[in-house]
Amino acid sequence: MLFAFIISYIFSLFKQPILIGYIIAGILISPFIIKFGLETDVINTLSKFGIAFLLFMVGLHLNPKNLREIGLPSLVIGLAEIIFTFGVSFFIAHVLLDFSIINSVYIGIALSFSSTILIMKILSDKQDLESLYAKIAIGVLIVEDLVAAGVLMFISSTSNSSGSSDFALINLFIGFGVIIALLLSGRFILPLFTKRLARSRELLFLFSVCWCFVVAALFNYLGFSIEIGALVAGIALSMTPYSPEISSRISPLRDFFLIIFFLIFGFNADFSSIGEIIIPALIFSALVLILKPIVVMSTSALFGYTKRTNFLAGTCLAQISEFSLIVLFLGVSVGHIGNNILQIVILTMIITILISTYMVTYSQKFYEKMKWFVNIFERKKVNGKDSVLEKKYDAILFGYNRIGFSILNSLKQSNKKYLVVDFNPDTISTLSKFKIPCLYGDVDDLDFLNELPLEGIELAVSTVPDYETNLVLIDAIRKVNKNAIIISRAHLIDDALDLYKNGADYVLTPHFLGGEYVSKMITDIKNSKGYEEEREKHIKMLKDAAKRGEEHPRVEKS
Repeated sequence: MLFAFIISYIFSLFKQPILIGYIIAGILISPFIIKFGLETDVINTLSKFGIAFLLFMVGLHLNPKNLREIGLPSLVIGLAEIIFTFGVSFFIAHVLLDFSIINSVYIGIALSFSSTILIMKILSDKQDLESLYAKIAIGVLIVEDLVAAGVLMFISSTSNSSGSSDFALINLFIGFGVIIALLLSGRFILPLFTKRLARSRELLFLFSVCWCFVVAALFNYLGFSIEIGALVAGIALSMTPYSPEISSRISPLRDFFLIIFFLIFGFNADFSSIGEIIIPALIFSALVLILKPIVVMSTSALFGYTKRTNFLAGTCLAQISEFSLIVLFLGVSVGHIGNNILQIVILTMIITILISTYMVTYSQKFYEKMKWFVNIFERKKVNGKDSVLEKKYDAILFGYNRIGFSILNSLKQSNKKYLVVDFNPDTISTLSKFKIPCLYGDVDDLDFLNELPLEGIELAVSTVPDYETNLVLIDAIRKVNKNAIIISRAHLIDDALDLYKNGADYVLTPHFLGGEYVSKMITDIKNSKGYEEEREKHIKMLKDAAKRGEEHPRVEKS
């Protein structure tokens, strides 16, 4: 653990994900760890604990009730990415590199999945989880996790089949029957049970851990792997009202065993024959880093998203997943593939995560360098794109989201001649239905901004939280209109101050505005009647927002 900390700290200095640090630490310390007295059985047991907790936490975030929120675009993009990546990977592995069919199948499966843990962490650090491209990417990751769960289920069903396809099929049906029973219990029984346990956090925590391992043990007893059992246990608990609480309580335990999990993968990495695996690993790494983004960009372009949204979503998925390692680890344990395939995929994972981390972290700068290429990944005619643009507007609202909803109502009441600009084609379609003047376009696109009648506007409001995008918008407006009032948005204090220096008249900082408003209420309202009036106003606003929100996605950023 000390060695993992040192290596991971060094990786963090270079803005690399620390999970790679865990794997590298495992690789470096593996020649000595057995000499220190650690038993192989202990290593394998800890590894199973790590995998079980990892999949249990994944399951807790796969509530079937919320799967409808994935949306058709993410479903289609996810399936297309899996199918194309698998097909090309299988072809290269089997035809060009002469791997066996079963080895090529496992390689194709491994390369098809992207890392949920890594992408969620980076997007959270960038405060981009509410952005449109992040929602698309997260939806694709959920689709991949569901497919991966099915793959694990299938591999588990064949582990004790002794070559009999009939036995494997019977096992598969038994497994699906148990899964349905557990999901029904998660829907009707567990919510009632956890409601009673929720009075004590300690009891809820203890029950969650017990549930995870009891279900995992049940699947192991039925001839399946504990991995799929832990995943199903998490999905069943996700349907209870207390899944967020359970997730937060389990997280520290999960994080500890996650470290063990990746350390042990480092133990299992044997690069002594690096000359034999380096070429396949480099070929597969190039495939993941290039093909996966292109497939995602091409498919998402069909849904009318801007080239920037397509590019950012594509670069998010240019690595392989921890699920890939679990699938291959299971494949090795049941004797489907050899250890050499695992070594190739571990090296591929390290290479793709190292490179893709920089691609996602510095995606905006990367996008600026690749604009010449990504132009082909945007449909030129999307809903609202060809609407008639008038010569004069009093106000332009850039970004129709939760903040923009309220601002639009104010613009309506002020009788200003306004225009709403948004990059989401679904939002533009909805606004058009309500006969709200709107235009499809990406604020980050200078050519698009130059087409807008910015010289005559009195007010410009940007609810787009991206700092660079707001700088571009302020500069474009100030070049042709020195007198316009410009309201921008920022997450960070330094970004807000910098936007003020560059010409913004006011910068929205949502995290601080709520506190300021409550502070003003405390100062100005002297009795309960005043709070009752504020309460009624707020309830009305929330109901209006909820009603409108059911008819269009709430989007934060391209």
